[in-house]
Amino acid sequence: MSACSSFTSRASLVLTRVPNAPVRKATAQGTPSSRRNVISPTCMGRKAAKVAKTKQAGEAKRTKLYGKYGKLIVTAVKQGGGADPVSNMQLAKVLGDASRLSVPRELIERNIKRATDTTQLDFMELTYEAYGAGGVGIIIEVLTDNVNRAAAETRSIVNKAGGKMAEAGSVLFNFERKGIIVLDCSADKEDEVFEVAADAGGDDIIPRDDGEEGFTVITEVADFIGCQRALADAGFTINPDETALKMVPLADVEVDDDAADLNDALVEKLLECEEVDA
Repeated sequence: MSACSSFTSRASLVLTRVPNAPVRKATAQGTPSSRRNVISPTCMGRKAAKVAKTKQAGEAKRTKLYGKYGKLIVTAVKQGGGADPVSNMQLAKVLGDASRLSVPRELIERNIKRATDTTQLDFMELTYEAYGAGGVGIIIEVLTDNVNRAAAETRSIVNKAGGKMAEAGSVLFNFERKGIIVLDCSADKEDEVFEVAADAGGDDIIPRDDGEEGFTVITEVADFIGCQRALADAGFTINPDETALKMVPLADVEVDDDAADLNDALVEKLLECEEVDA
């Protein structure tokens, strides 16, 4: 899910997180002498809470990723002609992507077996569009084996959070799909990242906005895999939890903190829904 061409706030409003979203900054208070070399128990507690929250968020993203690839594997087996990746090119591609993103082998095998169950229905890819607080547009990508259930659950979450479902095309035209490659590396590697990414088709390189060291490389869809390979071959560590094809807004619109909080809450609720994948 992606936040509309119209959102800029403390965090990107996207299931597929949009880069370059400004972050609300806290202002340090007190005199320099009172702050120097002092770490209060309160600060330590806040840091621990932040680390725990970051860890939980990472685990949630991995769970969502694994669920998505489970569905994709089932779909590939059913639509591509069987459980053998040698003869099923669609499955071979999905398995290659899953391996690159460190999807557990056990999960892969379980879903290949699941796909051969005659009671398992086919999965369908759907895209819903919605508006959040402050006119923010949201793209919701769903992979489901029950269209009616997916539509009802998505609509219920959006409505309860104060959002509104939008007509087809009214939000989507503000987005384009891009490859987002997130690197874990030190800030002094910028020139090296730029050189490798540019040679491999990268469109833009920006510092990460999630508080971690590293860079985000943006590519066209066609260059996404090749650019990843080039960066990996050059020794850069690619963050698998954040790297994906994502819907990116063509333009941003600022919203106040209250609207940002409401939109963040809406996104979190959507992410909790099993039907929603991005």
